[in-house]
Amino acid sequence: MAYFVYAVRPFAQLEKLAEFDSFAPASAHAKQQRATLPAEPGLRIRVMFAETALAAEDLLLQIREPGPTGDE
Repeated sequence: MAYFVYAVRPFAQLEKLAEFDSFAPASAHAKQQRATLPAEPGLRIRVMFAETALAAEDLLLQIREPGPTGDE
């Protein structure tokens, strides 16, 4: 399994930026991309852990339910 770094734009536009074997370099790359890419409305840089790039894209496109509210 690998760590994939993606640029996620509105309307489910995904762009694979990089792939890493461990989390630390993937996280560092994502942070660098967030700092250097121009401000674009709706752009998110995400790190996804998955078996393949296709599996990572599937996970990125899934709609997630918000967690339960509680004492925070």
